[in-house]
Amino acid sequence: MEHDLLKEVLILLAISVLAIALFRRLRAPPIISYLIVGVITGPHALGWIGESDTTRLLGEIGVVFLLFTLGLDFSISQFRAMRKALLGMGSAQVVAGTLSGGIIAWSLGISWQGALIVGGALALSSTAIVVKQLTDQLELQTEHGRLALGILLFQDLAAVPFLALIPILARGDPSGWLLVTTLLAGVLVLAVVLVFGRRVLRPVFHEVAASRSAELFTLAVLLISLAAAWITHELGLSLALGAFLAGMMLSETEYRHQIETEIRPFRDVLLGLFFITVGMQLDLSKLPGIWPWVLLLLAGVVIGKGFVIYLLLRLADYGAVSALRTGQVLAQGGEFGIALLVLAVISGLITGGDSQPILVAVILSMMLSPVLISFNGPVAAAVFRRKTVRAGEDIPAQIEQATRDTRDHVVICGFGRVGRTIAESLYEQGIGFVGLDTNPEIVKAGWREGEPVFFGDATHHRILEAAGVKHARAVVICVDNMNVALKILHASRQGSKTIPVLMRARDESSLDMFLDAGADEVIPETLEAGITMVTQLLLLLGRPPEEVYAHVKSFRERRRPNPAPE
Repeated sequence: MEHDLLKEVLILLAISVLAIALFRRLRAPPIISYLIVGVITGPHALGWIGESDTTRLLGEIGVVFLLFTLGLDFSISQFRAMRKALLGMGSAQVVAGTLSGGIIAWSLGISWQGALIVGGALALSSTAIVVKQLTDQLELQTEHGRLALGILLFQDLAAVPFLALIPILARGDPSGWLLVTTLLAGVLVLAVVLVFGRRVLRPVFHEVAASRSAELFTLAVLLISLAAAWITHELGLSLALGAFLAGMMLSETEYRHQIETEIRPFRDVLLGLFFITVGMQLDLSKLPGIWPWVLLLLAGVVIGKGFVIYLLLRLADYGAVSALRTGQVLAQGGEFGIALLVLAVISGLITGGDSQPILVAVILSMMLSPVLISFNGPVAAAVFRRKTVRAGEDIPAQIEQATRDTRDHVVICGFGRVGRTIAESLYEQGIGFVGLDTNPEIVKAGWREGEPVFFGDATHHRILEAAGVKHARAVVICVDNMNVALKILHASRQGSKTIPVLMRARDESSLDMFLDAGADEVIPETLEAGITMVTQLLLLLGRPPEEVYAHVKSFRERRRPNPAPE
């Protein structure tokens, strides 16, 4: 038995490696490769792997970690900045999608409990596919990109109550009192978890981090995420809800990025196993008999969902082009929808036979979505017979639109190592910032982290103006090239004569030039590195700290050039 399990694991690993390598070359999402591995190796195809309680449990734990990372990514500040698109359009789309999908499922003979979950599953889109594709196309900060992101954020949050409802609905015909008490229990758990997180978890993680033990840090993260999931499960709610709340608790701490780094390998492996178990449930022999239903559902997910989003955005007074592009970008099923369907089957809310055409349609829509997203601009241009703005054609307008509500921030020109370090410190101090860089890969990396960094050449006054330099508290110039830095300085002074400008320089040779050109402070890297080493050396030699800092201050003043006589 143990040897059979080891053989199955080896088969899964070998085929997964081959499939992911192949689909990576085709630039397809890893989710698709895991699904295909499950189809090929499952009991309905080659039969190399059989379904078992162990694989299903590991798959559910994968969903737990997915919800935990979703909680980590949940930002109150991001919620406030996108509340209109998130609460307004997001809630309207989820309600409309759930109702339409649920009514169709109920009319086909599925119980109302199962139809509710099916409707919720069909209302959700793929955050992973959409965000990656829009990021690669530099469209995430366009109007349709930001609308799509706001709706996706609400969809991700909406998946949490659906996951919480599954175990309740699976008990049979739940009474109104049961639903009310469960809801109250959920609210109570949320309140307790948030208070516990603020009062207890932050000091605990301070101690764990102080130990400088990577093993202890990882174990603490695993303990908290799984313990929170177990608590909500014991209260009659879902495992995933507790994991989401645990992620929320830790999202506002300074350890968020480190926690996500530690948890990602566990999440990716277990979530991959979950999608393999999804693929194992697809019976290829039944596909000829259900193809008409698959095509109808596929049309409903792609065309129907896209059209509903278009109508909702038009009713909210958004432009026709942005509405159509947003609808096309979100016209697919998603990973959370698949998770809901599979958990509904496991819980007995819907049968395996009923889930087959729905799962196939959702998977096909996800496979089509990269193509649909790539051509969202040309399709809108063809439909409305007008030229659409491509990514990069009107960069100032895109930056201005994304930062129009930003005030009292710092504009960081150059978002490499130094710029990112400054941004992290500003974030910890609660100071807003806007980053600018001409390297698309740096911009994409910033977007993946949820940072307000934009593609733009800061040597142009129009770009700085779009980044809100007139409303900013300071400008920080972190580029390597001296000539480029000087041009950015001149452009900054065009925007504001009084705004403080801090500049980075490699050595003291350009110090006078930058100060004469209008910089308030210039930090020569070689000089500051030497000063830092001298400071640490004097402290190690036992000199009093106040004497050391006085010496450093005097040294800096002696090295600064004398002001020019008036």
